[in-house]
Amino acid sequence: MRNLVSIILAAGEGTRMKSTFPKVLHQICGQPMLVYVLKAVLRAGCGKNYLVVGHKGEKIIEVLRNFLPLRKRGIEFVKQTKLLGSGHAVLQVKKDLRGYRGNVLVVYGDLPLLSGRTLNRLIQTHYKQDNSLTILGATLENPYGYGRIIEKSNGKGIRIVEERNATPKERRINRVNVGVYCFRAEDLFKAIDKIKPDNRKREYYLTDAVEILGEMGKRVGMVITKDSREVEGVNNRKQLVNIQKYVNMKNLERLLLTGVTIVDPSSTFIDFTVRVGRDTIIYPGSTILGKTRIGENCKLGPYAFIQNCQIENGVEVRASFIYGAKIAKGAKVGPFSHIRPGTFVGEGARVGNFCEVKKSRIGRGTKVSHLSYIGDAFLGKGINIGAGTITCNFDGVRKNITRIGDNTFVGSDAKFIAPVKIGKGAVIGAGSTITEDVPAGKLAIARARQVIKDKKRKK
Repeated sequence: MRNLVSIILAAGEGTRMKSTFPKVLHQICGQPMLVYVLKAVLRAGCGKNYLVVGHKGEKIIEVLRNFLPLRKRGIEFVKQTKLLGSGHAVLQVKKDLRGYRGNVLVVYGDLPLLSGRTLNRLIQTHYKQDNSLTILGATLENPYGYGRIIEKSNGKGIRIVEERNATPKERRINRVNVGVYCFRAEDLFKAIDKIKPDNRKREYYLTDAVEILGEMGKRVGMVITKDSREVEGVNNRKQLVNIQKYVNMKNLERLLLTGVTIVDPSSTFIDFTVRVGRDTIIYPGSTILGKTRIGENCKLGPYAFIQNCQIENGVEVRASFIYGAKIAKGAKVGPFSHIRPGTFVGEGARVGNFCEVKKSRIGRGTKVSHLSYIGDAFLGKGINIGAGTITCNFDGVRKNITRIGDNTFVGSDAKFIAPVKIGKGAVIGAGSTITEDVPAGKLAIARARQVIKDKKRKK
């Protein structure tokens, strides 16, 4: 393992995001942008990783625990109680690195496209040139918002000027600092101790360490990234959306190359965390999110919305919303169905148009074809549910369960007042309101007898 640790800066408020949510937790294709940065840093082979948090730091820690085994990956949290700039943020780690004589990789937490490959190139250059500091830079067509890398007039050394402090001439420079550095640890903290808040915001800028090290006679090097897209930061919602489009398209390209057909990538959104089997076809307007797992030979869409689901081989989903459900082999859902969390749709079963299923189990080959609500119910195999059927599961205090046995026939517009149990092979007459258990093989009719009378006309 390299003699290398990392410091990831994630304490800023991100005011330009106009959000009550920490900037680094805004999601890109199913993962907070900070998770992308952490994964890139971990690929660089750092022994320990110090994540500096400040604004809503507890929320950042809570969310990250859902994505990474923090302790196992050597990730520790350091609190910046006063947000006094990037230099002050790095200074918070000084006591943790007392006596450390290795190198320190410093990365901003809002660079979700940064790759481990680029970090490794920066680190290797740092070692090879025996630099005190090596900066990662980029040449951008539009450098707005970035600190400019400026070479000193005597040709010896460089300095970095933040956008807000730059002169009009300096703002025309398109070589920029992207917020990634590799320092020799002892030189890093010597330089930080000399930083002064001589700027408009009275903050301690880490970028000032560049000029300070040069003045100390230390060797400062630079690596220019080969792909400027990789170092695009996120400061506002527009940049967030642009990066998400880019990541989504890369993800769709990956799926296409693994044997998945995506009919119209421009109208399809799939989280990075989703897995899809080969020969599955995804039609336009579909969105697939979370930890969804999709089997082979499925047909999804158009306009399917699927989140945190298990979809087995050969399933068809048309224009429907499905959350937290499992859909078994060969089942069909939609169009215009709503499948809610905790639902299991069995092999070869069907949930048709304008149906809602909530926390229920639908057995193999059972058909709920149209205009029905199935909630807190256990339906066996081979059942036919007529149009307009409702399981009345809520009594005003608690949810109650409906159980319908195998091969039962339920006529249209039936109502089941739960809790109620229907035996195997029973027949429920259309329009019935069932309030009591029905034995297996029996016919149940619970409706008023039809009466026909002569029509009386007013004279």
